[in-house]
Amino acid sequence: MPGHRSKLPTVAVTTATLPAVVLSSLALAQPATAAIAPAQLQGAHTDVEAKVAQADVVPASEIASLVPSRLAPAVVAAAPSPPAEYTVARGDTVIGISTRFGLDWHQVLELNGLHESSLIFPGQKLRLAGSPSPAATPAPTPPPAAPQSGGSYTIRPGDTLYGIAARLKVSLGDLLSANGLSLSSVIYAGRTLKLPGGSPAVTAASAAPAKPLVANSFLGFTYPDAVVSSANENKRILNAAPVPTREQMKQIVADTARTMGVDPVLALSLAYQESGFNQRAVSPANAIGVMQLVPSSADWASGLVGRNLNPLDPRDNATAGIAILRALLDAGPSQDIAIAGYYQGQSSVAKRGMFDDTKAYVKAVKANMSLFR
Repeated sequence: MPGHRSKLPTVAVTTATLPAVVLSSLALAQPATAAIAPAQLQGAHTDVEAKVAQADVVPASEIASLVPSRLAPAVVAAAPSPPAEYTVARGDTVIGISTRFGLDWHQVLELNGLHESSLIFPGQKLRLAGSPSPAATPAPTPPPAAPQSGGSYTIRPGDTLYGIAARLKVSLGDLLSANGLSLSSVIYAGRTLKLPGGSPAVTAASAAPAKPLVANSFLGFTYPDAVVSSANENKRILNAAPVPTREQMKQIVADTARTMGVDPVLALSLAYQESGFNQRAVSPANAIGVMQLVPSSADWASGLVGRNLNPLDPRDNATAGIAILRALLDAGPSQDIAIAGYYQGQSSVAKRGMFDDTKAYVKAVKANMSLFR
């Protein structure tokens, strides 16, 4: 799982958003996340207790030398003149549309009376020029009262499934299940959602805590409650969401690697070692998906590729993991060191060499390569 801060390309990758596609015509939930101490950032695959005291922090002055300059955003041609009105296509985001025409996305929001949690839909017309709509700032509405068990909620303009669940303090997975929805479902203002809680009265037997979906320890190390709670929420979200099969996920990883200039055989071997191509995999360290990314690692990868990446989204997960692998390959002296850096952390490998479990990890990834040639 990738490292814990976007500015630290040398931390372990294997220690391991608003909807994931913000303002998009495809709505996804943001992964649950919790701040974790450096001791928890060395990875679910490593002997954590042996390395907690050895966590590395890279000085800001050294970061520029660690990230290859070719990872900086490429210089692009001047943006075309924006039309007065733009018709939203499937997969569009306000940020993407604004970037395409050289506009400030904040101004595009204002022009159309939108805010950062708004959803846009294919076929919708967006104004790209003119004066802001008088309705740009909606009148504030009081937060709804806590719902009664088995109640309902009327969707308001700008609502998202994740926002509704958070505001009403209900599980997103339960909300989706109660309404027969998935993370990719589109909701519309004025429609009614059934709130979870309408099941028969809770008995003493059923009141017992349910067995968690994700355990709280790995390799003898117990993770903080907040981290494990986030991991369980992300596992619940992924279990309720449609995800690619392992074979489809394998193809996504290979295609993404080719697009990003990384050897697909290496990317497939690493993904197979991390999760067996299981996008629903979540570790006690809150490492998510096929590439086992903690949310902060996805944040760093977002900076590498120049757009927001959500580790709950299968393609974003593959993109984030491969972007980090590419950075490690470019910054390191060898492929073995890059693989080790994904697991142990590049700075740790450079200063202390590979730990025994890291050597085993590198050996396993290289052995996997014979499966994909």
